[in-house]
Amino acid sequence: MAFQQDDIVASHSLIVGDGYPNFLGLGQSKIRGSSFIEGPMVVGDAGTFPKISATLMVGPDTNIDSPRPNIGGSYCGTSPTNPSLYVVGNSVIKANLFVSSKILSGGDIIASGEVKSRCGGHILSAKKNFDIPHPTKEGWRLRHTCPEGPSNDVYVRGRVKNQTTIELPQYWKTLVDTTTISVSLTPIGSHQEVIVKGIADNKIFLQSKGGMPIDCYYHIFAERADGEKLIPEYEGQTPADYPGNNKEYSVSGYHYDVKEN
Repeated sequence: MAFQQDDIVASHSLIVGDGYPNFLGLGQSKIRGSSFIEGPMVVGDAGTFPKISATLMVGPDTNIDSPRPNIGGSYCGTSPTNPSLYVVGNSVIKANLFVSSKILSGGDIIASGEVKSRCGGHILSAKKNFDIPHPTKEGWRLRHTCPEGPSNDVYVRGRVKNQTTIELPQYWKTLVDTTTISVSLTPIGSHQEVIVKGIADNKIFLQSKGGMPIDCYYHIFAERADGEKLIPEYEGQTPADYPGNNKEYSVSGYHYDVKEN
Protein backbone atom coordinates (compact mmCIF):
# COMPACT_ATOMS: atom_id res chain seq x y z
CA MET A 1 0.00 0.00 0.00
CA ALA A 2 1.39 3.39 -0.96
CA PHE A 3 0.99 6.44 1.25
CA GLN A 4 1.20 10.09 0.40
CA GLN A 5 3.87 12.24 2.00
CA ASP A 6 1.38 13.91 4.32
CA ASP A 7 -0.38 10.72 5.45
CA ILE A 8 -0.22 9.94 9.17
CA VAL A 9 0.08 6.24 9.93
CA ALA A 10 0.07 4.74 13.41
CA SER A 11 0.97 1.06 13.56
CA HIS A 12 -0.51 0.56 17.02
CA SER A 13 -2.17 3.70 18.40
CA LEU A 14 -2.45 7.40 17.63
CA ILE A 15 -1.76 9.86 20.43
CA VAL A 16 -2.29 13.58 19.79
CA GLY A 17 -2.20 15.64 22.95
CA ASP A 18 -0.48 16.12 26.27
CA GLY A 19 -0.05 12.98 28.36
CA TYR A 20 -1.15 9.40 27.80
CA PRO A 21 -4.59 8.02 28.62
CA ASN A 22 -3.92 5.00 30.80
CA PHE A 23 -7.29 3.48 29.97
CA LEU A 24 -5.95 2.73 26.48
CA GLY A 25 -3.40 0.40 28.01
CA LEU A 26 0.36 0.44 28.47
CA GLY A 27 3.08 -1.79 27.02
CA GLN A 28 1.74 -5.16 25.95
CA SER A 29 -1.72 -4.22 27.17
CA LYS A 30 -2.11 -1.44 24.60
CA ILE A 31 -5.37 -1.60 22.68
CA ARG A 32 -4.54 -2.07 19.00
CA GLY A 33 -5.91 0.65 16.75
CA SER A 34 -6.80 2.98 19.64
CA SER A 35 -6.43 6.73 19.48
CA PHE A 36 -6.39 9.70 21.82
CA ILE A 37 -6.94 13.22 20.47
CA GLU A 38 -7.00 16.07 22.94
CA GLY A 39 -9.25 18.17 20.70
CA PRO A 40 -10.95 20.20 19.53
CA MET A 41 -11.49 18.03 16.48
CA VAL A 42 -13.48 18.80 13.33
CA VAL A 43 -14.72 16.04 11.03
CA GLY A 44 -16.39 16.97 7.76
CA ASP A 45 -16.63 20.33 6.07
CA ALA A 46 -14.22 22.79 7.67
CA GLY A 47 -16.54 25.72 6.92
CA THR A 48 -19.52 24.27 8.79
CA PHE A 49 -18.42 25.58 12.18
CA PRO A 50 -17.51 29.30 12.47
CA LYS A 51 -15.99 28.78 15.92
CA ILE A 52 -15.07 26.07 18.39
CA SER A 53 -18.32 24.69 19.84
CA ALA A 54 -17.30 21.36 21.32
CA THR A 55 -14.46 18.86 21.72
CA LEU A 56 -15.74 16.99 18.67
CA MET A 57 -17.57 18.76 15.86
CA VAL A 58 -18.99 16.63 13.04
CA GLY A 59 -20.20 18.28 9.85
CA PRO A 60 -21.59 16.99 6.54
CA ASP A 61 -19.34 14.73 4.47
CA THR A 62 -18.13 16.91 1.58
CA ASN A 63 -15.05 14.87 0.73
CA ILE A 64 -15.23 14.24 -3.03
CA ASP A 65 -13.15 11.07 -2.60
CA SER A 66 -15.80 9.36 -0.48
CA PRO A 67 -19.05 8.02 -1.97
CA ARG A 68 -22.25 9.53 -0.68
CA PRO A 69 -23.60 7.35 2.14
CA ASN A 70 -27.02 5.82 1.75
CA ILE A 71 -28.25 4.26 4.97
CA GLY A 72 -31.73 3.47 3.58
CA GLY A 73 -34.90 3.16 5.59
CA SER A 74 -37.57 5.68 6.43
CA TYR A 75 -38.26 7.39 9.75
CA CYS A 76 -41.69 9.01 10.13
CA GLY A 77 -41.83 9.38 6.34
CA THR A 78 -38.35 10.95 6.17
CA SER A 79 -35.46 9.18 4.45
CA PRO A 80 -32.03 10.22 5.80
CA THR A 81 -29.64 11.53 3.14
CA ASN A 82 -25.95 12.26 3.59
CA PRO A 83 -25.98 12.06 7.41
CA SER A 84 -23.21 13.73 9.40
CA LEU A 85 -23.04 10.90 11.96
CA TYR A 86 -23.81 7.25 11.29
CA VAL A 87 -23.66 4.84 14.25
CA VAL A 88 -24.22 1.09 14.01
CA GLY A 89 -25.04 -0.30 17.43
CA ASN A 90 -25.99 1.29 20.72
CA SER A 91 -24.91 4.77 21.75
CA VAL A 92 -24.52 6.10 25.28
CA ILE A 93 -24.86 9.75 26.28
CA LYS A 94 -24.13 10.43 29.95
CA ALA A 95 -25.49 13.98 30.02
CA ASN A 96 -28.14 16.02 28.21
CA LEU A 97 -28.84 15.59 24.50
CA PHE A 98 -29.81 18.85 22.81
CA VAL A 99 -31.57 18.59 19.43
CA SER A 100 -32.38 21.80 17.58
CA SER A 101 -34.75 20.13 15.13
CA LYS A 102 -36.91 16.99 15.01
CA ILE A 103 -36.25 13.59 16.58
CA LEU A 104 -37.27 10.89 14.09
CA SER A 105 -37.47 7.32 15.35
CA GLY A 106 -38.06 4.09 13.49
CA GLY A 107 -39.22 2.43 16.71
CA ASP A 108 -40.46 3.26 20.20
CA ILE A 109 -39.09 6.15 22.25
CA ILE A 110 -38.82 4.88 25.83
CA ALA A 111 -38.12 7.20 28.76
CA SER A 112 -37.52 6.39 32.42
CA GLY A 113 -38.86 9.81 33.37
CA GLU A 114 -41.41 12.31 32.12
CA VAL A 115 -41.65 13.24 28.46
CA LYS A 116 -42.41 16.95 28.40
CA SER A 117 -43.24 19.40 25.66
CA ARG A 118 -42.82 23.15 25.27
CA CYS A 119 -39.92 23.33 27.75
CA GLY A 120 -41.66 21.89 30.79
CA GLY A 121 -45.31 21.59 29.82
CA HIS A 122 -46.48 18.01 30.26
CA ILE A 123 -47.32 16.12 27.10
CA LEU A 124 -50.90 15.87 28.31
CA SER A 125 -51.28 19.51 27.32
CA ALA A 126 -51.29 18.34 23.71
CA LYS A 127 -54.34 16.88 22.03
CA LYS A 128 -54.25 13.20 21.07
CA ASN A 129 -54.22 13.29 17.27
CA PHE A 130 -53.38 11.17 14.28
CA ASP A 131 -52.45 12.58 10.90
CA ILE A 132 -52.57 10.67 7.59
CA PRO A 133 -52.52 11.43 3.85
CA HIS A 134 -55.98 12.54 2.75
CA PRO A 135 -57.87 9.54 1.28
CA THR A 136 -59.66 11.53 -1.45
CA LYS A 137 -57.84 14.86 -1.98
CA GLU A 138 -54.47 14.72 -3.70
CA GLY A 139 -51.89 16.90 -1.93
CA TRP A 140 -53.99 17.21 1.23
CA ARG A 141 -53.76 15.57 4.67
CA LEU A 142 -56.41 14.48 7.17
CA ARG A 143 -56.06 15.04 10.92
CA HIS A 144 -58.46 13.56 13.49
CA THR A 145 -58.39 13.80 17.25
CA CYS A 146 -59.45 11.33 19.94
CA PRO A 147 -62.72 11.96 21.80
CA GLU A 148 -62.35 12.87 25.46
CA GLY A 149 -64.72 12.60 28.37
CA PRO A 150 -64.96 12.39 32.17
CA SER A 151 -65.61 8.63 32.30
CA ASN A 152 -64.03 5.43 31.00
CA ASP A 153 -66.61 4.74 28.30
CA VAL A 154 -66.84 2.22 25.50
CA TYR A 155 -69.38 2.33 22.71
CA VAL A 156 -71.02 0.38 19.89
CA ARG A 157 -72.91 1.82 16.96
CA GLY A 158 -74.78 0.56 13.96
CA ARG A 159 -78.18 0.24 12.31
CA VAL A 160 -81.20 -1.82 13.29
CA LYS A 161 -83.81 -2.56 10.61
CA ASN A 162 -87.11 -4.44 10.89
CA GLN A 163 -86.15 -5.63 14.35
CA THR A 164 -87.05 -4.60 17.88
CA THR A 165 -83.87 -5.83 19.56
CA ILE A 166 -80.26 -4.68 19.50
CA GLU A 167 -77.81 -7.39 20.54
CA LEU A 168 -74.91 -5.99 22.55
CA PRO A 169 -71.45 -7.58 22.24
CA GLN A 170 -71.07 -10.64 24.44
CA TYR A 171 -68.05 -9.18 26.23
CA TRP A 172 -70.20 -6.27 27.45
CA LYS A 173 -71.69 -8.61 30.07
CA THR A 174 -68.61 -8.19 32.26
CA LEU A 175 -66.83 -5.27 30.60
CA VAL A 176 -69.39 -2.55 31.36
CA ASP A 177 -71.56 -1.39 34.23
CA THR A 178 -75.00 -2.05 32.75
CA THR A 179 -76.56 0.67 34.91
CA THR A 180 -74.58 3.27 32.92
CA ILE A 181 -75.82 2.24 29.46
CA SER A 182 -77.21 5.09 27.38
CA VAL A 183 -78.78 4.76 23.94
CA SER A 184 -79.18 7.32 21.16
CA LEU A 185 -81.54 6.47 18.28
CA THR A 186 -81.96 8.24 14.94
CA PRO A 187 -84.97 7.07 12.86
CA ILE A 188 -84.40 6.69 9.12
CA GLY A 189 -86.99 7.69 6.51
CA SER A 190 -89.90 8.47 8.82
CA HIS A 191 -90.79 9.56 12.35
CA GLN A 192 -91.23 6.18 14.04
CA GLU A 193 -91.21 7.49 17.62
CA VAL A 194 -88.82 4.75 18.61
CA ILE A 195 -88.17 4.37 22.32
CA VAL A 196 -86.01 2.11 24.47
CA LYS A 197 -88.54 -0.18 26.12
CA GLY A 198 -85.98 -1.94 28.29
CA ILE A 199 -82.44 -3.26 28.77
CA ALA A 200 -81.89 -6.85 29.89
CA ASP A 201 -79.93 -10.00 29.05
CA ASN A 202 -77.32 -7.97 27.16
CA LYS A 203 -80.00 -6.65 24.79
CA ILE A 204 -81.65 -3.31 24.05
CA PHE A 205 -85.40 -3.70 23.50
CA LEU A 206 -87.07 -1.11 21.23
CA GLN A 207 -90.65 -0.09 20.59
CA SER A 208 -92.13 2.06 17.84
CA LYS A 209 -95.45 3.91 17.55
CA GLY A 210 -98.22 1.59 16.49
CA GLY A 211 -95.76 -1.25 15.99
CA MET A 212 -94.55 0.19 12.68
CA PRO A 213 -91.31 -1.30 11.29
CA ILE A 214 -88.20 0.12 12.93
CA ASP A 215 -85.33 1.44 10.85
CA CYS A 216 -82.84 3.56 12.79
CA TYR A 217 -79.22 4.20 13.60
CA TYR A 218 -78.05 3.59 17.16
CA HIS A 219 -75.14 4.80 19.26
CA ILE A 220 -74.75 3.11 22.65
CA PHE A 221 -72.32 4.14 25.41
CA ALA A 222 -71.50 2.46 28.71
CA GLU A 223 -68.87 2.93 31.40
CA ARG A 224 -66.37 0.16 32.01
CA ALA A 225 -67.06 -1.89 35.12
CA ASP A 226 -63.48 -2.94 35.86
CA GLY A 227 -61.38 -0.81 38.19
CA GLU A 228 -62.13 2.54 39.72
CA LYS A 229 -64.25 5.31 38.32
CA LEU A 230 -62.24 8.04 36.67
CA ILE A 231 -61.67 11.16 38.78
CA PRO A 232 -61.70 13.91 36.12
CA GLU A 233 -60.49 16.78 38.32
CA TYR A 234 -58.06 16.59 41.21
CA GLU A 235 -55.66 18.87 43.08
CA GLY A 236 -51.99 18.38 42.25
CA GLN A 237 -48.96 19.39 40.20
CA THR A 238 -48.26 16.19 38.19
CA PRO A 239 -50.10 12.96 37.28
CA ALA A 240 -48.37 11.38 40.29
CA ASP A 241 -50.83 13.35 42.47
CA TYR A 242 -53.84 11.53 41.01
CA PRO A 243 -55.92 10.37 44.02
CA GLY A 244 -57.03 7.14 42.35
CA ASN A 245 -55.12 4.07 41.21
CA ASN A 246 -52.57 5.24 38.64
CA LYS A 247 -51.70 1.65 37.72
CA GLU A 248 -54.99 1.44 35.84
CA TYR A 249 -53.97 4.14 33.38
CA SER A 250 -51.39 4.53 30.67
CA VAL A 251 -50.58 8.22 30.42
CA SER A 252 -48.39 8.97 27.43
CA GLY A 253 -45.02 10.33 28.48
CA TYR A 254 -45.36 9.59 32.20
CA HIS A 255 -43.57 6.85 34.13
CA TYR A 256 -45.26 5.95 37.40
CA ASP A 257 -42.31 4.03 38.86
CA VAL A 258 -40.44 7.33 39.29
CA LYS A 259 -42.27 9.90 41.39
CA GLU A 260 -41.15 13.12 43.00
CA ASN A 261 -40.86 13.13 46.78
